[in-house]
Amino acid sequence: MLKLRLLRVKNALVQECMAEFLGTFVLLLFGCSAAAQVKTSRETKGQYLSVNMAFSVGVMSAMYLTKGITGAHLNPAVTLSFCVLGRVPWTRLVPYSVSQVLGAYLASGLVYLVYYDAIMEFSGGLLTVYGPNETASIFATYPTEHLTLARSFLDQVVGTGMLLLCILGLDEKRNTPAPTELIPAIVAVIVLGISMSMSGNCGAAINPARDLGPRLFTLTAGWGTEVFTCYNYWFWVPLVAPPIGGVLGSFMYLIFIDCQLPEPDAHKKFFTLSTISDKTEPGVTWENGVELKAARC
Repeated sequence: MLKLRLLRVKNALVQECMAEFLGTFVLLLFGCSAAAQVKTSRETKGQYLSVNMAFSVGVMSAMYLTKGITGAHLNPAVTLSFCVLGRVPWTRLVPYSVSQVLGAYLASGLVYLVYYDAIMEFSGGLLTVYGPNETASIFATYPTEHLTLARSFLDQVVGTGMLLLCILGLDEKRNTPAPTELIPAIVAVIVLGISMSMSGNCGAAINPARDLGPRLFTLTAGWGTEVFTCYNYWFWVPLVAPPIGGVLGSFMYLIFIDCQLPEPDAHKKFFTLSTISDKTEPGVTWENGVELKAARC
């Protein structure tokens, strides 16, 4: 036990970044592995639904793994939305996002190693972005050829907006809160629903780290700069649209639900930092690093 205690990191931010890194790693390992299996087997060992389900299982597993430390954001769009809402201090945004991207990058590398032989046999040894034997889409998301840039942007805004709109009320005591131990499973079902209904246009990234980490990996692993230049430099859409969608979905929740619910008896609800640092800084709420009380509508 003494040796295990020596492994404990004392800095709360480092602990939280480790959790976001590992959680996103697990999420991408499940999802990209399923994509590799389905594509390289030419859908003889799974179908498109298999990939959707694998990402959802990855979300659930990652949340159960890390929820006690950071709340399991696993997504810069979620972290940004929580910062805007006052649930997380702005100082966490960049460290969490970097950790998430790094976790996604390394998970993609491990998927590549596990499925290397299958990828090479499927592609004939040519790592490409276009064509019937392309393999770049195993890792990052790409639009269908008929899709316009504006429509793909809207697609990602709507998908991420739905994600935040649907998850923000899961622990709302004034409404119909989900049992705490079931929240990861419910979030996984929400992600599955979004993937099944809104992934046909451009893969339903709804997560900048889920797309950027694997895309950076393919850039360094042999696919080349085409992973960023293809489809008229489309790569920026899953980076920019999800944060916008997440914030819009959060405001929809505040306006249509949060502000319309009855006030809790004799006290106001505070937006608190839901991370491991609660244990060292109980009852603190933040905005731009400053302690404050967040008033309800």
